[in-house]
Amino acid sequence: MKKMVKTVVIILLVLLMSGCAIFMYHKIKLIKEKELLTPLGKMVSVNEYNMSIYTVGKGEKTLVFLAGGGTCSPILDFKSLYSLLSNDYRIVVVEKFGYGFSDIVNVERPIEAILQETRKGLAVAQVDGPYILCPHSMSGIEALYWAQTYPEEVEAIIGIDMAVPAAYENYKINMPFIRLGQFAANIGLTRVISNISESDAIKYGSLSDEEKEIYQAIFYSRTLTVTMINEVKSILENASKVGSYDKPNIPMLLFISNGKGTGWDKEEWLSFQKEYINGIDNGKCIELNCTHYIHNHEYERMSQEMMQFINDLSFN
Repeated sequence: MKKMVKTVVIILLVLLMSGCAIFMYHKIKLIKEKELLTPLGKMVSVNEYNMSIYTVGKGEKTLVFLAGGGTCSPILDFKSLYSLLSNDYRIVVVEKFGYGFSDIVNVERPIEAILQETRKGLAVAQVDGPYILCPHSMSGIEALYWAQTYPEEVEAIIGIDMAVPAAYENYKINMPFIRLGQFAANIGLTRVISNISESDAIKYGSLSDEEKEIYQAIFYSRTLTVTMINEVKSILENASKVGSYDKPNIPMLLFISNGKGTGWDKEEWLSFQKEYINGIDNGKCIELNCTHYIHNHEYERMSQEMMQFINDLSFN
């Protein structure tokens, strides 16, 4: 027993020392990486906090990209896609609080607050509507609520494998696992896990080497922030609220993945979006045989389909 206790104590000490070393290394790296974190967009004041709003391109139509839950660098994550559209449209990427270059804030995340912050950020940045919303994943709930609440501001929705209310009806949130991931990120354990910082944007997109380096620096400072976690904690209630209202009958183009990376199997994931769009005028689905971050895999096809969809519509 004495030998066993001694062995356990030694193992615990080694783990503690290793953890301390990793944490110190993480903090040193964060200091060095600060020089990479010059905001790529415009920083605007929203409720006394800084929000990052990125704009590029010109055109009669304004496309507003909204990132999915936990996407640490929305500006760079969407770049492979919007760089193919910026010659024809005004492109806007909103980095909500807790994402990208925006401030991390520990506040509750009801859908009303999220939307009002986004709208205020656009107003301060002098980006006028109406908008064509391009939400990825969980931000589909925000886009639908936007169209329900302020229909005059939303011309259309182009869903980038976006979530709809039905997806969250029986959704189980594993908060202990999420908290564990947050702890691992905070102490720097993510730095010693091979390839974890290499997102689909880095592996499959069209980012430059410099942009990849910036993306990774953002990853180490914006993984599972408290704002993101508060957003996850509110998603069931937010989705339920959106689902209780009528569907916005506006033009919709939904790009749908093969379900990998969503937490649902292919057929179930497809059914959520196809059933939602059923009965909507000018509604269209396009299935893509790739994982959840489709805009980093099929960006060339998606850009062509988006331009065709927008050109074919007659907006009021």
